[in-house]
Amino acid sequence: MKDHVRARWSGAVLVCGKCSKKLGGGFGDKGRTPLAKALRQEPGFGKGRKASVGVVETKCLGICPRKAVVVVDTQAPDRWRIVPEGADVALLGDVLRDAAD
Repeated sequence: MKDHVRARWSGAVLVCGKCSKKLGGGFGDKGRTPLAKALRQEPGFGKGRKASVGVVETKCLGICPRKAVVVVDTQAPDRWRIVPEGADVALLGDVLRDAAD
């Protein structure tokens, strides 16, 4: 039996699931897509181990901002981001991807 599995991740992005659920989406073209799902659709991001940056939806991170989602980039764990509802996911993806490179 294997004791490990390889992954191509150069980093991971943790997205607060409770914040996403409270917004009921809030991102994407129609504003109905959760942030984690919208980030996974950006180039280089994904859910599986073959993505270059993994996106993981977590339980509550304990910040609970109004009309925003808390995001933790594992490349800079000392600075948690608060992403307001309707923010440009492509721009956020570029910022997070640059931090992972």
